[in-house]
Amino acid sequence: MPCDSSKGSRCPRTIASAIARDRYNGIELTKFFSLISVMSSVAPLLAPLAGSAVISFTRWEGVFYVLAILGFILSITTTWRLQESLPKDKRIRGDIRQMFGNFKTLLSNRRFMGYVLAQGFMLGGVFAYVVSTPFVYQKIYGVSPQVFSLLFALNGIVLITSSQVVRKLAGRMPEHRILHFGLGLSFAATVTVLIVVFAHGPLFALVVPLVCYVAAMGTIGPVSFTLAMESQGHIAGSASALLGVIPFLLGCISSPLVGIAGEYSAVPLGVILLTASLLAIGSYTLLSVRRGIDVPTAESM
Repeated sequence: MPCDSSKGSRCPRTIASAIARDRYNGIELTKFFSLISVMSSVAPLLAPLAGSAVISFTRWEGVFYVLAILGFILSITTTWRLQESLPKDKRIRGDIRQMFGNFKTLLSNRRFMGYVLAQGFMLGGVFAYVVSTPFVYQKIYGVSPQVFSLLFALNGIVLITSSQVVRKLAGRMPEHRILHFGLGLSFAATVTVLIVVFAHGPLFALVVPLVCYVAAMGTIGPVSFTLAMESQGHIAGSASALLGVIPFLLGCISSPLVGIAGEYSAVPLGVILLTASLLAIGSYTLLSVRRGIDVPTAESM
């Protein structure tokens, strides 16, 4: 990847994604990023268990000591074992002027931005979902903390499963068809959520479409990343940075909106999820498909 390793990095996820783009293309990139998604999903599930294990034999401060040790080990490992992934003849000089030039190029790339915004709006919906479910499940539906923990853990399981499905389908089905399925699933799920919310349906009727929305995100994430990055090998680091920043920026915008009607209304959640899904579909369609790009061919149908 195009960076000077001596300068270090404060963005490990961005760097990891750029390295993946340097080493893999097409189907292999989709499979590898699906694996990254699996690891990202497993980590939040294991983190509470690991934290409980640490504080079982030490004070809460011990968690930070363990994190410091892990950070030191990872720093040493990456310094000595992680080699430059981009061939020397393809590297570009990294400076502030070049960086902003790369961002300008990427932001004006319709195809790239279509995938970025599709992923970003979907992740914005996920942020809203994560922020709102504690009071939706516990305040409105009155579930216990134990049941809420199980429902939250279900998200990780669904993300892992959907990412693995994408990994298995890569090479057997065109990436665009997988993306179309994910976007369609998200739309169907969010429409159902809004209907259940307005009808004050039972908990089960709400959980199922929410789980489907999470599954759609697990499907869209790896594929949209691959399609966005496949033509950005020369500026993979900048592209990976935008793929990281824009979705989280949209998530920061959507999260506060779920509480606009108070703790005992799930209507904002339903509206935000449906809006996020429609914006994702619209961004992809208008920016990546409008000029005949990524339109499924007869062979891919």
